Amino acid sequence: MAAKTADQPTDFIWEGFDKQRNKTKGELTANSETVARAELRKMGIRVLKVKPKPKPIFSKRAQKITAGDIAIFSRQLATMLEAGVPLVQSFEIIGKGHENASMSEMLLSIKADIEGGDTLAQALGRKNLYFDDLFCNLVDAGEQAGVLESLLDKIATYKEKSESIKKKVKKALTYPIAVLVVAFIVTAILLIFVVPVFEDLFKGFGADLPSFTKFVITLSEWLQQWWWAVLGGVFSTVYTFNFFKKRSRAFNHFLDRSMLKIPVVGTILDKSAIARFSRTLSTMSAAGVPLVEALNSVAGACGNVVFYEGVMQMKEDIATGQQLQFSMAQTGIFPHMVIQMVAIGEESGSIDAMLDKVADFYEEEVDNLVDNLSSLMEPLIMSVLGILVGGLIVAMYLPIFKMGAAIG
Repeated sequence: MAAKTADQPTDFIWEGFDKQRNKTKGELTANSETVARAELRKMGIRVLKVKPKPKPIFSKRAQKITAGDIAIFSRQLATMLEAGVPLVQSFEIIGKGHENASMSEMLLSIKADIEGGDTLAQALGRKNLYFDDLFCNLVDAGEQAGVLESLLDKIATYKEKSESIKKKVKKALTYPIAVLVVAFIVTAILLIFVVPVFEDLFKGFGADLPSFTKFVITLSEWLQQWWWAVLGGVFSTVYTFNFFKKRSRAFNHFLDRSMLKIPVVGTILDKSAIARFSRTLSTMSAAGVPLVEALNSVAGACGNVVFYEGVMQMKEDIATGQQLQFSMAQTGIFPHMVIQMVAIGEESGSIDAMLDKVADFYEEEVDNLVDNLSSLMEPLIMSVLGILVGGLIVAMYLPIFKMGAAIG
């Protein structure tokens, strides 16, 4: 279906006369000035003027729409529909009440598409940057089966749990990196600004300096001279990494496969991918989406190239008539326990319930691993900080101690 063009909802201010010929004014949201005038005529207003509402000079800066915003919206919409609020009115309430101006604008645009005759799935599909195939397919299944409220509740739960596990993995990866970066920045500042002060002091001693102190002073002099090269190297490395990560499938495959081999971190990434696989497939299976079709969305939801390729291979196997449990075993990426749970689900006809239990188990495992990693990293980070900062302090005070011993 070709995408239709629609004017964006705009706030208008108007003036006119009511049915009692009293002069009145107000505000109205409509897709265009023509639509606004038509709405006012329906209300019995004789229009004098209609113009777009001017934007405040110090208006809020547009914020980026995040996956967290979509998760919250999913829960809000599910709650409102279950409470009996009509779909269009739900979008009106959520859109106008949202603190994120970009999110508000998008929701009101979707509302306008629905008022124009689109189904909810079609309207969401136009915003495919924020609503993926999984979201749209589940909404479409809910609309066709007449159980949209129930499906939106499942989507909301899925989005909330997906965001939760994503945050846990992000925390596990970023916390130690952030602390170590700060440690190296502090070390660089000490080498560039503090060590030279001690160096000038040592020149007045006229005595031979300890080897460790000489090494630190040499490192300080080198960093003072070549700091721009170090900084350029760091930025070049980060830029090159992001460049290949966005454009090279081979690099992403190498990166994802390598990350899975890192002790502790690899285990967290592996278990989180299995949790996402199980949660996504469970949600789609409960919605009645055919297995082959569902695996397309499941593959993308795993968040790892290794799992993506494994699930796509499963899709091909299942399309030829193979059972899910056997195709999972052939990939070599799923633990025996997961395969056995799927096998029980296939035999009992309750695969969605079994996958839901698997997802719960692995999400709890990821939660525990992240907590353990944080506990493990704290003493390790303190040791690194102690070696870097403490080493510099010892190097600077060693000549002073040596001189004091000689005097004594």
